[in-house]
Amino acid sequence: MPCIAPLRRSVGIDMAIAEKLQNAEERFAEIEALLASGNLDYNGDAYRELMKEYNRLCPLIECYRAYTDAEKAEKDARLLYESETDEEFRLLAKEEISLQKKKAEALWDKLLVLLVPPDKNDDKDIILEIRGCAGGEEAALFAADLYRMYSMYATAHGFKCELISVNETELGGYKEIDVQISGASVYSRFKYESGVHRVQRVPETESQGRIQTSTATVAVLPVVEDIEIVINPADVVMETCKSSGAGGQHINKTESAVRLTHIPTGIVVECQEERSQFKNRDKAMKLLRAKLYQIKEKEQSDSVANERKSQVGTGDRSEKIRTYNFPQGRVTDHRIGLSLFTIEKFMNGDLDEMIDALLRQETADKLNT
Repeated sequence: MPCIAPLRRSVGIDMAIAEKLQNAEERFAEIEALLASGNLDYNGDAYRELMKEYNRLCPLIECYRAYTDAEKAEKDARLLYESETDEEFRLLAKEEISLQKKKAEALWDKLLVLLVPPDKNDDKDIILEIRGCAGGEEAALFAADLYRMYSMYATAHGFKCELISVNETELGGYKEIDVQISGASVYSRFKYESGVHRVQRVPETESQGRIQTSTATVAVLPVVEDIEIVINPADVVMETCKSSGAGGQHINKTESAVRLTHIPTGIVVECQEERSQFKNRDKAMKLLRAKLYQIKEKEQSDSVANERKSQVGTGDRSEKIRTYNFPQGRVTDHRIGLSLFTIEKFMNGDLDEMIDALLRQETADKLNT
């Protein structure tokens, strides 16, 4: 009788992962016993902390048990397939093996993610900064394409986009654009986008049909509350000016645009997208807090300059995280070596396959440390 190969996981159950799962299950059983004992002060801090741990472990244990059930079902179906002589039963067993294998693989991927503690910023909204860099007008046009791509992705996931500041070129590109994106766990989906993005294509401005390489930089900053970053009003200088941009009766009539300068760090932020000076100041303060939070997160290991360089680079073509090759219809992420030959769909906001692959790689890296 033919033998079906045993199940292989994308990341094997090594001893370290098996130990983590076993420890988690033992701890979960211990908490369940404590909660059932009736010997706890239900108004005390110890009870609240225990419930937090219980709620954190619940999804992991449920997933682990579902995974082991699927593996057992697959093993039983495999034994039936190898021992049965009736072809009809063998066919049903083979279908069951395939079904349980797919189920177990999906649960395994979920299990690995649940094993890794979540990023503390994963639930936060973000401020997305996009800058056209090397390549002149073509770089600005590419920055506009990236903004459109991220906007379409955000819309597809039910996220909300609000412009903070934009510096548009005559051909419709963006020298720079800042946008706040809000929704459930926005940062967890966008955090891998920080870095230099490189495009290879024939620009609209090219009359000879030659392929040009240009770059744009993307920075993803988590939005933080006042209590997380306290800004001394005396450290901020506010300037106002008339909004600039294309068209509209309101443009250039009132000084609604706001520029904030944080004296201790020299950070300058601007907002001119709202008609109200108050609203523009509020958005500018959000951007300033996000930038100061970014500095705070790295201050023990890096200087501000190194943090900016490590995240978005200088805009040079060689400092890239991803290449968009239009002649070949290919998008390549250089951090994980993944190429997708679906550039049209990708530029229309279909990013999930790439983002999910980056999430799996980060999870695997964390599990191996």
